[in-house]
Amino acid sequence: MSKIARRQFMQLSAVAAAGLVVRPGREAQAQDMPKIEESDPVAQSLKYTHDASAVDPASRANPAADQNCANCALIQGADGDAWRPCQIFPGKLVNSAGWCSVWAPKA
Repeated sequence: MSKIARRQFMQLSAVAAAGLVVRPGREAQAQDMPKIEESDPVAQSLKYTHDASAVDPASRANPAADQNCANCALIQGADGDAWRPCQIFPGKLVNSAGWCSVWAPKA
């Protein structure tokens, strides 16, 4: 049983080492991610829009006219960037002026 574990360890180590050699120090950058489309099925299910001003504040769970992605607790990245990563849409960028039904106020 110890030989099998050792063999698996060696195989995984070789794969990990190969990954480091292929692109050493390469980190994912926000500009590498695609912008989310309003037609995306997840975006549609969460009522995502690129323009928060187009959403009626009364139709929101927490009615407020000033809700947008830039002041949501779930957005990531640098303040002031027009397109930023969001925890709700992994691997995609949202418009800072956008809005979705998962909006939560920053603490």
